Amino acid sequence: MNDTLQTLLAAASNTLEVKGGHVVVRDESVLRERGIDALVYLAVFGDDASKATARWLIWETAQTLGIRPASIHELYIARGQGKLPHTFTTPAMNIRAMAYDSARAAFAAIVKHNVGAFLFEIARSEMTYTNQPPQEYVSVMLAAAIKEGFRGPVFIQGDHFQVNAKKYADAATRDGEIAALKKLMDDALQAGFYNIDIDTSTLVDLSKPNLAEQQRLNYELCAMFSDYIRERTPKGVTVSLGGEIGEVGQKNSDIHELRAFMAGYTPLVKHKPGISKISIQTGTSHGGVVLPDGTIADVTIDFKTLHDLSVEARNHNMGGAVQHGASTLPESAFGKFVESQAIEVHLATAFQTILFDHLPEAINKEVNAWLFKNALDERKAKDTDEQFLYKTRKKAIGPFKKALWQLSEGDRAKVRRALFEKFELLFGRLGVANTREAVAKFVNAPEQHRLPSEFGAAAVVIEDVSGLAD
Repeated sequence: MNDTLQTLLAAASNTLEVKGGHVVVRDESVLRERGIDALVYLAVFGDDASKATARWLIWETAQTLGIRPASIHELYIARGQGKLPHTFTTPAMNIRAMAYDSARAAFAAIVKHNVGAFLFEIARSEMTYTNQPPQEYVSVMLAAAIKEGFRGPVFIQGDHFQVNAKKYADAATRDGEIAALKKLMDDALQAGFYNIDIDTSTLVDLSKPNLAEQQRLNYELCAMFSDYIRERTPKGVTVSLGGEIGEVGQKNSDIHELRAFMAGYTPLVKHKPGISKISIQTGTSHGGVVLPDGTIADVTIDFKTLHDLSVEARNHNMGGAVQHGASTLPESAFGKFVESQAIEVHLATAFQTILFDHLPEAINKEVNAWLFKNALDERKAKDTDEQFLYKTRKKAIGPFKKALWQLSEGDRAKVRRALFEKFELLFGRLGVANTREAVAKFVNAPEQHRLPSEFGAAAVVIEDVSGLAD
């Protein structure tokens, strides 16, 4: 057994051991009490060898405990086929800052309310400015599940795996942009992202003369990426794929655009099934519209469009329509997503706001000073200080990542409590309490053991354990 592995097992309070190349949990209570905390910290901040080995140990420990990355595809298809009632909307939660503590708060609410339908997600852009590559992100989500005593499928999603329209339009950078997105998909699949939202809606051109031409690049590239993912899907998994017909913050979508997109997309997809959900625009924007005093403007969502496109999506063998940019809406609005039969709603900025609102004043001052020094190029001429800070503070998450992880337990617990209350409220309004049984009925989460080398770690010596007690 190599030195790095021995060091990590000791760091995890000797709650784990490796027998025959497999991880055995010796003491789950101590693992949850303190061992997993040490292990996940090394998975994020250790040296390269420690990161790789810690990530392997977390993956294998989760597999052993029945905590497994999974695809939500089957659940959505069952919903689309009428095998499930339209009584819930799955929350897709973008975990950006203090990822371990934020995910812990979510899992605590998930366990308390018997939630089965949920997604943890991170977008292509978020991975960059929060410094959370796919393999790290999965490790942190699984560690949080272990910490909070969760069991079952964990749905981890690549949100807005998006084509940069400017780079695609330039022939000199087009191939590189496509290659970069394919590389991201490879990394995500290897890490355990079994739910991927393909966002080529950036290529929709409303200046074209008809809907088919407006959507052409969108559906052609979405079909190409769908096949690319299907060709690389792990055995026993049908990755949940999403498409997008309207860019969030732009023109509201309509039923004719959806029909035009699907008429072009469906015959192009070689590896069935295709997408199981469609993201649309109904009046929201990512992060909300920030007023001069830093508060968020009221937003009017076209719930009728959301309902009509959810119904139409089911006519194309999908589960329904997806709402983006919703976390800053009034609490009273969330029940309307269920009434509109939306299959999924994406939530991000409100969690980030709660986190910053509950951080110690000193670190918020440091963040603000950093933004005024390093992000001024993003400030618009008419922005007040409050608007500027609200819109840019997400860019400080990566640079302050370690400082946030190293806050005192008291400070981190304060953040977790506030987030837990928010997750509880959302789970109730979105109707996902007690959906665990429905998920178990339709979702297959195969056990998948991996080699340390798949995480970049040194090989584990396969010891002869015959005759040893389990």
